[in-house]
Amino acid sequence: MIIITGDLLIKGGHMLQAIQASQKHVAHSRTEPGCISHAVYQDPENALRLFFYEQWADQAAIDAHFVLPSSQAFVAEVRTLVSAPPNLHIFSAEKIK
Repeated sequence: MIIITGDLLIKGGHMLQAIQASQKHVAHSRTEPGCISHAVYQDPENALRLFFYEQWADQAAIDAHFVLPSSQAFVAEVRTLVSAPPNLHIFSAEKIK
């Protein structure tokens, strides 16, 4: 399994638009083959930060996800809403129990 975490720092006054775009992206991603889970959360300690948590079956599913027009459109939209470069971390994980 592959786990992806990431976060976006949103410009003041743009959080509602960022949340709406993120929720649309998450909902679409959940329908993709190989998506185990996909979620976005607003940070309770920093109201301008969105945190993403994703689980994917394998690298092929992630590769397919990143080239979809809907994923590319999401990236293009949020790029205009952020105040700093996004953070993205990709991990290979094996379930122990």
